[in-house]
Amino acid sequence: MKKKGKFRLSIWRILALGYLITMVLGSVLLILPFATKAGQSTSYIDALFTSASATFITGLAPYDTYEHWTLFGQLVILFLIQLGGLGFMTVVSIIFVMFGHGMGLHERRVMMMDAGGGSTVLTGVKKLVIRIVAGSLIIETAGALLLCIRFIPQFGALNGIYFSIWHSVSAFCNAGFDLMGTDSAGASVSLTGYATDPLVSLTICVLIIFGGLGFCVWGDVMDRKFNLKKTNLNTKVILIVNAILLIGGALLFLLFERDNPAYEDYNFGEKLLASVFNSTTARTAGFSTTPLNTMSESGYLLTIVLMFIGGSSGSTAGGLKIGTFAVIIMGMIGVFRGKKDINIGKRRIEYSLVSRSLAILTACLMTVVLSTMIICAVDPFTFEDVLFQSVSALSTVGLGVCNVASMHWLSKIVLIILMFAGRVGILTFALALGEKKTAAEIRRPVENILIG
Repeated sequence: MKKKGKFRLSIWRILALGYLITMVLGSVLLILPFATKAGQSTSYIDALFTSASATFITGLAPYDTYEHWTLFGQLVILFLIQLGGLGFMTVVSIIFVMFGHGMGLHERRVMMMDAGGGSTVLTGVKKLVIRIVAGSLIIETAGALLLCIRFIPQFGALNGIYFSIWHSVSAFCNAGFDLMGTDSAGASVSLTGYATDPLVSLTICVLIIFGGLGFCVWGDVMDRKFNLKKTNLNTKVILIVNAILLIGGALLFLLFERDNPAYEDYNFGEKLLASVFNSTTARTAGFSTTPLNTMSESGYLLTIVLMFIGGSSGSTAGGLKIGTFAVIIMGMIGVFRGKKDINIGKRRIEYSLVSRSLAILTACLMTVVLSTMIICAVDPFTFEDVLFQSVSALSTVGLGVCNVASMHWLSKIVLIILMFAGRVGILTFALALGEKKTAAEIRRPVENILIG
């Protein structure tokens, strides 16, 4: 008799289930009575939404974090943010190491996929886990110490330290949750009070950038002893395209928002600082120093575009991803020039990579369109605002223009699905839903379809 093979979930489904289980457990903790401040109430759908937003490091929330949740509730959210930022499999790997268990081949493959290292690079997993944890703690600690300079005098010693740690973790993990409360109209103020403060604004920006670069990019730069010329192609593309998007975005925001009413009393340097922050936070961070309702239509659209592109694969950022965007652009240039090969620098990339990138782009666009259509059908928000919110959720940004608390339960479910897909990656999400073992693929006769 033939022995039955051991049942084993695919890599994609392990990652998807890991994040889903974490989200559900977080919602159970947040629905507990002592997680909510006296005089407040929490429905389960809103607890689930908050847990999803924290686990998938987004920042959209039905309640103000500081005014609604107790210290226990806030710490649950902070833990979920840190877990979501490190990655589900990184935390699992830490547990393996703590209890002296080695990781099998299957677990190593899952770990590398979650960290953005690819499923074929299986060596050095323990080293990667140590780098992720140690690097995250060092950067978050440095950010917290810098923020303490401003927050301790403003909020007192204990609150100042707590606020500094919270915002450093939230910024590095690209989560966008804050403890700054709301204005007189009940709207979140985020970091608008620090729009002209270089210490807070630039510290948050640097934390966001480090988090959005990706753990494998850090490792490659460190392995090459910070000699960027010797880094691999992926690292070079991420660093170059990231710099272009950050600088280009800042210059465009400076141009588009020169007459922004919020900048009425700003000098040129302060407008430049606000523009740099806008360009950085739109890459999946979710903090804001400029009220979104004061932005020009050009600035509004630019924010959507930057959110959609997002950060690096294997990082704390979401979105289409820089690598995917770069491959699509280079593929387009190659096709328009009639090239048989797609070259980036002195290297050639396979056309199969372009096909996958185009599939991800198409899936992201279709997901955003469908989600926007559903939300518009059940909620009274404008199309522009719903589109903004949908892109923000899929890209795990957290910048929001729609009041989440007043949204229909179906809209909240749609946004949760978008945040989930954005965190695990649209490709992983699709493979987790549809992957199945098939027989050897039969190659059919070739025939052409007219395009262009």
